[in-house]
Amino acid sequence: MANTNNFLTQLHNCTRKKPNTLFTNLYLLTFATFLCTLFYFLGLWRHYPTTTAAAIAAVAESSSLCFHPNTTATTQSSTNLDFAAHHLLPDLPPTVARGPYLPPCASPFSEHTPCEDQQRSLSFPRHRLAYRERHCPAPEERLRCRIPAPYGYRQPLRWPASRDAAWYANAPHKELTVEKKGQNWVRFDGNRFRFPGGGTMFPRGADQYINDIGKLINLRDGSVRTAIDTGCGVASFGAYLLSRDILTMSFAPRDTHISQVQFALERGIPALIGILATIRLPYPSRAFDMAHCSRCLIPWGQYDGVYLTEIDRVLRPGGYWILSGPPINYEKHWRGWERTHESLKEEQDGIEDVAKSLCWKKLVQKDDLAVWQKPTNHAHCKLKRKIFKSGSRPLCGEAQDPDTAWYTKLDTCLTPLPEVKNIKEVSGGGGLANWPNRLTSIPPRIRSESLEGITAEMFTENTKLWKKRLAYYKKLDHQLAERGRYRNLLDMNAYLGGFAAALVDDPVWVMNIVPVEAEINTLGVVYERGLIGTYQNWYAFLLLLGRTSVIY
Repeated sequence: MANTNNFLTQLHNCTRKKPNTLFTNLYLLTFATFLCTLFYFLGLWRHYPTTTAAAIAAVAESSSLCFHPNTTATTQSSTNLDFAAHHLLPDLPPTVARGPYLPPCASPFSEHTPCEDQQRSLSFPRHRLAYRERHCPAPEERLRCRIPAPYGYRQPLRWPASRDAAWYANAPHKELTVEKKGQNWVRFDGNRFRFPGGGTMFPRGADQYINDIGKLINLRDGSVRTAIDTGCGVASFGAYLLSRDILTMSFAPRDTHISQVQFALERGIPALIGILATIRLPYPSRAFDMAHCSRCLIPWGQYDGVYLTEIDRVLRPGGYWILSGPPINYEKHWRGWERTHESLKEEQDGIEDVAKSLCWKKLVQKDDLAVWQKPTNHAHCKLKRKIFKSGSRPLCGEAQDPDTAWYTKLDTCLTPLPEVKNIKEVSGGGGLANWPNRLTSIPPRIRSESLEGITAEMFTENTKLWKKRLAYYKKLDHQLAERGRYRNLLDMNAYLGGFAAALVDDPVWVMNIVPVEAEINTLGVVYERGLIGTYQNWYAFLLLLGRTSVIY
């Protein structure tokens, strides 16, 4: 009893009100911890008076009985604990995959273009270079894998720096740096290519070459907005037209030069793999304000003028065709071209005859440049045909749609312009507004009601709608809102080109696609707005473009 009183007295002395010191608090905490631990082991010893190993076995046995209720009490005790879950939810029903899994292709396929395979093309006719056209593989020949980027691929340089340089790893081909070394097409410098802006027919550079053209026709007032460059090389002509607000569709075949179009795309310049051979160019009629050929090696005067006739189809009324290189100015250059004076004269006479049969007017020939102009309508042309029977080119029939261009054979007949009421009227619904008013003005195809079901009000509303949509897209995708993050975009179902029109103030260009399956062919409207695009058959899943930043 005395010991108990002493203990209580000491406890009282420890817990009585004293100054709150650090030593007192530590003392009380240590004392309380000791008591709790002591009573815990006393209770454990009282209820489990066995060894520690036996206690663990007992716990294991009780656990076994808990999770396996069918186990009898006589089951032999085991020290193996079962930690697996025995109350599981059933698996969710399998979901349908979004598509087949396509593994990456082997590295040698990094530049494979399915419909432009050079090995497959060798099995097609060489006549008129048909073998260099698009020839897509049969279903059993198609690769079931994803085309990988070349080894060491890097994010392309941002525009405008990309106009003059591209990473070597992205298009690892030096052939042009050797073959065109003296013409300043492209140079290899360390880990990148540089594009000085030279060309076969513009040794002083593309910029000065375009200035020379600008002295012959007006390139500054916005009347020329869309251009097509046949046999574009590395597309320096189109690159330097961009600073003049002229958007150029450049194309070249996939031939021994290999990476011409890929160079253009790496530079941030619109381009497609293509060639004038036996089928129409994949563009609507009356699309381009200007067509250009600088020693593109196309036999314009041969095959009854079929190639110039196709240029006529895609030129808008009043559009220009510009030619430099053989045979222009052959009197000065014929020795350097290693051709006879007579053969070059014969070639130029042939081009002049075809141009006359198309009712073109030769505006000017100065030095190495020649410019022809397409008439604004065919009223005068038809009258001339009635008077002068010879030299006339037959007009295409009404059954031949001038806008049909997907694997449509070339023809030598003249694509007739829409009828006009008087000789001063511009065919097809009137003339185009100059750029930039052209972008939002009602396009002639809609103004003339030649597109069934599309009205001027629908066009205006669509333009407003895409401005709102683009603002919303940029809120969702901060990279799209980042100025200069993307350079080339692909709109897979462009309709009236509203998406591209909404992006006009951004440093990007949009390849507007109108599917060949579309009920209404609206690609002509896209071009009348001063934008560019092409046809595509998505059902066949064919590849037209090189590496594209974003697809919408």
